[in-house]
Amino acid sequence: MLDIGFHQGASLYSHAPQDELRLIAVASPQTETHGLEILWQVCLHLQRLGYPVVVLDGTARESESSPGLLDLLAHEPWNESIPSANQRITSSLAVLPSMLGLQNLANQPQQHPHPLQALHPLFRRYALVVVHAPVATLASPLLAGTMVAPLLLMSPGKHGVVDSYRQLKHLALHAGLVGTVACVTHPEQPGQHGAARQALLSLRHTAARHLGQKIRTSLIEANSAQDLQRLALQLLENACTINASGMGTALPSPATAGFSSPIVQSH
Repeated sequence: MLDIGFHQGASLYSHAPQDELRLIAVASPQTETHGLEILWQVCLHLQRLGYPVVVLDGTARESESSPGLLDLLAHEPWNESIPSANQRITSSLAVLPSMLGLQNLANQPQQHPHPLQALHPLFRRYALVVVHAPVATLASPLLAGTMVAPLLLMSPGKHGVVDSYRQLKHLALHAGLVGTVACVTHPEQPGQHGAARQALLSLRHTAARHLGQKIRTSLIEANSAQDLQRLALQLLENACTINASGMGTALPSPATAGFSSPIVQSH
C-alpha cells in the first residue's frame, strides 16, 4: 500500500480542476497505534468518492533508493519511469517520502507568497494533497496562515487527552491553527465507547478553557467503513485550497452538500 503508484482516480484526471488543489493535513499519531491504517483507509475512501489523492509522508525520509518530494522540488524527473495508470493496481495510493521536502518548503525562502504554493504545479492533476507529518512540522511556517484544520488521531483515556491537548496547543501557539480530533475505538476492546466519549468531552472543555478554541471532535470505530467515510467527508469540509495565485478555503464538495453526520461532534 505504501508503494508510489496510480489508483482508480487516475481515470478522472482529465475531469479534475486544473486551477485548484485541495490540501488536507493529518498529524502523525503519538499514541494511536492504528493511526496509519486509519489514514490509508480514509485516503482510499476519498479516492472512491472521486478525489485522486497523493500523500506526502513527512515521517519518511527521501533517499537515493526512495526518491520523493525533495527530488520533485529539485526538478529531478525520476517519476517519469512510473508505469501508466492502467498498469497499476486500482486500489493503490500515491505516497511520497517527504520529510526533507517539507522541511525545505518550511525553512527556505520561497518565490511564492506561501510555501505550499510550490506544490501546485507538481500535483495539480490530483484533487487532494494529504500532508502527513508530526505536529512540529505542521505547525512550522508550512501551514501558518492557512485555513486548514489538521486532523489529530486520539486514543481513548487520560493519556490520549493529554497528548491531544499538547498537539492542539502546539498548533495554536506556533501556527494559529485549530485542529480537529478523531478518537478511535476498537471493537476488540469492549467498553471503549464510553471512555472515548468522556475523553472527547474533557478535551473540548480543556481546549475551550485554556486555548479559547471550540474544537471539532469525532468518535469513530476503526473497522467501520461508514465512520471512516464520514471522517473522509469531514476532512474535505476542513480542507483549504492551493492555486496558482494563492491559498484559500475550500467550498463544500458536492459529496458533502446536505450531509448530516451522526458521529459525535462538539457543539
